[in-house]
Order: sequence, then C-alpha cells, then structure tokens
Amino acid sequence: LFFVCAHASIETQDRGGQNSNTIATMSNGHCSAGAAEHCLPSSSDDFTYPKSHPVVLLVVSYFSFLEAMAKSPLITEPLDYINKFLSTAGVAHRSLITPEEMSTSIIATLSTLLVYYICFGKRNRRNRKKLTVDLRAAQAEVQRLEELLVKAQTEEIERGLEPGKEIRIFMDGAFDMMHYGHMNAFRQGRALGTHLVVGVNSDESILKCKGAPLMNDRERLTMVEGCKFVDEVVPGCPYIMNKDYLEYVIKHHNIDYVIHGDDPCMVDGKDVYAEAKAAGKFQNIPRTEGVSTTDIVGRMLLMSKDHHVKDIPRTASGTTTSSEPLSEQSQFLTTSRLVRLFSAGVKAPTKDQKVIYIDGAWDMFHCGHVSILKKAKQRGDYLIVGVLGDSVVNRVGGSNLPLMNLHERLLSILGCRFVDDVLIDAPYTITPEMIASLNIAEVVHGTCFSNDKSTLVERYKFPREEGILHTLISPSKFTLSDILVRIKKNQEEFQAKIDRKKKVEQEYYSLKYNGKV
Repeated sequence: LFFVCAHASIETQDRGGQNSNTIATMSNGHCSAGAAEHCLPSSSDDFTYPKSHPVVLLVVSYFSFLEAMAKSPLITEPLDYINKFLSTAGVAHRSLITPEEMSTSIIATLSTLLVYYICFGKRNRRNRKKLTVDLRAAQAEVQRLEELLVKAQTEEIERGLEPGKEIRIFMDGAFDMMHYGHMNAFRQGRALGTHLVVGVNSDESILKCKGAPLMNDRERLTMVEGCKFVDEVVPGCPYIMNKDYLEYVIKHHNIDYVIHGDDPCMVDGKDVYAEAKAAGKFQNIPRTEGVSTTDIVGRMLLMSKDHHVKDIPRTASGTTTSSEPLSEQSQFLTTSRLVRLFSAGVKAPTKDQKVIYIDGAWDMFHCGHVSILKKAKQRGDYLIVGVLGDSVVNRVGGSNLPLMNLHERLLSILGCRFVDDVLIDAPYTITPEMIASLNIAEVVHGTCFSNDKSTLVERYKFPREEGILHTLISPSKFTLSDILVRIKKNQEEFQAKIDRKKKVEQEYYSLKYNGKV
C-alpha cells in the first residue's frame, strides 16, 4: 500500500513539473485550451495544505512521510539508546540502525498487524465463541446423562424390592461450609429412594482424619437439617465407616443403600466406603462439577471478582432494565433444568395464605441464614425470599463480595426447606408494584445481616408507611464475617488443605475425562 502511494506521488510530481507553465498561467487567472483538463481554482488560497503534517505527507509522498517520521523524537530518542547498546556490544558503526530503517520496520510491523487483524481477528473471536458454546453444550449433556444414570439406578433398586416398600438411603459426610453442591448430592441421593437419612461427622473424627473443620457440630447440623431434600439427620457419625458402624446404621436406621459421590474418598490410602461396597450396599452418584469447598475458600483468599455475573442496568428503584443474559463467571454451569429440579414442589400461594417477604444477599449460605429464614416462615404461611444481584451486593458490601454469584446463591436458597419461592435478582428498593404483584402481606428483615443500615429507611420506606414492615431479632449472630475471620485466622492451614484438595480433584477429573482436564 505504501509503495503504491509512493509511486503515485512520484508520478504526480512528474506531471506537476511538466505542466509548471500551465499552473503558472492558471494562477494568473488564465487557462489555455491545452491545459483545460488540468484547470485548478484561480485563487492560491484554495490550493494550500499543511505540507509538514505526516498524514498529508503519507498521501502526497511516501518518501517525505518516511523522512518526517525518521526525524520524529519518538523514533530518534529510542534509536539513540538502541545504537549505544549495539555499539557497546561491538557492532560496527556502519551496521547500526538508521532512522529510516527503524521507521520502515515500524510501518511494516504495524501494517502486518493491521492486515492480520482485519483478515483473521474476527474469525478467531468467532471460533473462540463457538468453542465456548460447544463446551457449555457438552457439559450440559454430561449433566443430563448423569441424571439419566441416577434414574436408571433408581429403577434398578426399585425392581429388586417389594412393591410399595420404603427405600431408605444413607449418606454421610462432614458438610463443612455446606453449599449447593452438597444440596444437589442430597437431591440425587433422595431420588434413589423414598427416605434420606444423613449422618454428620463429629468434630473429633474430622479433626483426626482431615484436620479441624471450619464449622462446629451445631452449625453443620443446622445446615443439614435445613435442607429440604433431607428427611432425617444423625449427629456424631465417625468419618470412617468401619464394619461395626455399617452394621449399626443398617440395623438401627433400616438402611437399604449407602450413597456417596463418584469421586474417591480415601484416608491413609484406604477407601472410606470399602465395607459398604463389600456388603453390596453401596451406590454412587455423579459429583456436582464446578463447585467445591476448596473453590469457595480460594475465592476468599484470592479476593477476586471473577465469579461475579455481569452488571445488569437498572433504574433508580433497582428494577432491571435489560434482558441481557448473565454470563459465565464461575466454573459451575447453572442450567434451567437444574433450577427446575431444585424448584420441585414449588407451588403458588393460595388466596387465604399469608405471604411473607424477606430479601438479602444470602452470600455463603450459612446457619445464620437458615435460622432467620425459619423464624420468618413462622410469621406466615408462604415465604418468598428475594436474592439481590451481584452488582448490588458488591456496591453495598465492597471488596470481592458476593463470594458466590447470583446463580449459586439462588440454588442455596431453593434448597432450604423453609423457603416456598424465590425472587431472583430482587429489586433493592421495595415498591408498591412489587407488593401488589406478589400479594405480600408482611415484609421482614433481620438485625444481623443489614450491612447497609443507613439505607434501610429508603429501602423499606413503602412497607413502613403501609405498616407491613417487621424487624426480626435474628436468632443467630453468625454472619459471613465470622467465616472470613476463621479462615484468615488459619489461612496457612487452609491454603495447605486447598493445595492438597486441588491435587486430588485434578486427578479425579483427569481420570474421569480420559486424561483431559
């Protein structure tokens, strides 16, 4: 392109020299018949341009442009340093880089990059986008097939039992920092039978086998008891299921099958569920991929916002103004099918039911949340829980909050037995339209989770004026801050546990996907 411009400008200059007399004549206001085709405006003011401007020089003459560029301080100053270095290194003076060579190299490089971007840049972006879509589709298909596998296992179990007989399932674990991945495991385990019994490992057994848990016995029991997929909870279970304990569980709780995820559970090189497998009482379920306690603790330590969903434009009242889909921010894929599975049993309130509404961030869903939701449900017949969007939570809480994005927090709330329905990406300010649309009889909020106390007056202005606002004394003072303090207090220990767990998880996924992580 530049050489074409150069030849064109030379040709133009040659024509200008041959017709110098004609141009001189034209400048006096006279135009000969022979030069009519080259006629220009008579006034010289109409034919002026800034000859020293590089862009003009590029159009008029490539060589003039190259000369102007070679004299630019942006070229000469860095070139002086480069040549000094080359001279020090022993390069002969005649071999040093000239300003013209430097300018030509820069032009050639920029031109190549520009042409590459124009020709291939968009295609690469399209390819990456297509691969991302294909990856999501493949992962969704894996999830669908795993559900079919669970269904097939259920049918196989039912065929081996008498018609109408209750099928009792047993699952156990530490359930430290319990999240929606644990809830999904309970859901899958419950689907294999008719009654789910969950054993919660004691603090002592966890400490002996894998180090001290973050949550104590009572806090972990509250979380498991609050899950709607669990029918019965057994406290104080040992971490390793030996033969004596297996026989006790089967006999005392009338258990048909022991269930665990398909990831290995090893302690000192021994399979924790070896006795259950030997007795023919073991079944596994697919692990919920993309989420783990390791990942969540890692978010706290890294202080990153990569797990957040994209901001959604809102009005001053907090309502959504865009239907743009939320994008990928965490490794977990929330499909509409999984949301439907978690929403199983959700029914609309009847006209005679008293509807209660409570909202919040519900970040790192914990025992304090379960306690306040239980108390809120007791004030009416139907509890709707509003889950605030990521941008709102981050604006109020700052730092890298929320630690779990909107999709993840939504599943945690849907898995709570005290919740009847969820308002996704709830408006920050409660409006008359919202009250009327959801037929809300009472709005409640707790005393421990209002980080934005200065804005409570504005947020709850309408329900307060209508006399339907009620403040609940939070039954538990446990908050997200308590989790953060505990992790920071033992950060080195948790970091070491994270590193060990990541190695195990990588080996698990490598084996599951034939060596492709």
